[in-house]
Amino acid sequence: MKILIMDNDESLRYMLTEFCKHAGWESDTAVNGREGVGMFLKGTYDVILVDYHMPEMDGLQTVREIRKHNTFVPILVLTVDERQEVADRFLEEGATDFALKPVKAPDLISRIKLHAQIANMKNKQEDDDDVFTAKGISKGTLSSISNYLQENRDAYPVDVISKEIGLAYPTVYRYLMHLLEEGKVKQVVSHQKIGRPKKLYKWYAH
Repeated sequence: MKILIMDNDESLRYMLTEFCKHAGWESDTAVNGREGVGMFLKGTYDVILVDYHMPEMDGLQTVREIRKHNTFVPILVLTVDERQEVADRFLEEGATDFALKPVKAPDLISRIKLHAQIANMKNKQEDDDDVFTAKGISKGTLSSISNYLQENRDAYPVDVISKEIGLAYPTVYRYLMHLLEEGKVKQVVSHQKIGRPKKLYKWYAH
């Protein structure tokens, strides 16, 4: 497997390269989005890691540019920003998932493996509408979340679903909102003894 790493922080590039070596993967690095997109167009990569804040071309522009040329390669965004609106903008441009900084090796490695598997499945059953719908929803990711909820019929909070299937919280939240709109998932409010009521989500069997 070959990973393309785009980050302007030299120490982070080194650390991510070491993570890849540890997992037995090859990796190439770029110091910004412009250089990274150029490398992507010349090479073949299985997963791309993109930093949000980069000079010349930030993570958002980079994701947008890559998606013009390739709609299914997994793109993981590295960010310290946990705001849902930032996550939504990235997902709309076509990002696949997030890894929050400081990045932890086990989390990142399992996330890369998961998305490479989803991408392989998608390539095998590739048809035009299986790439990205107008809403920036990837069918592979959608089916991971849907399958989990169908197999586990209780109602769960976003953080539990996120941990169980190995996808970042903002990704899971956005896909749950999509499933809620489609009427496939139901929101249940659980009243805690202490603190605010918690929102749980369960598969809505018609």
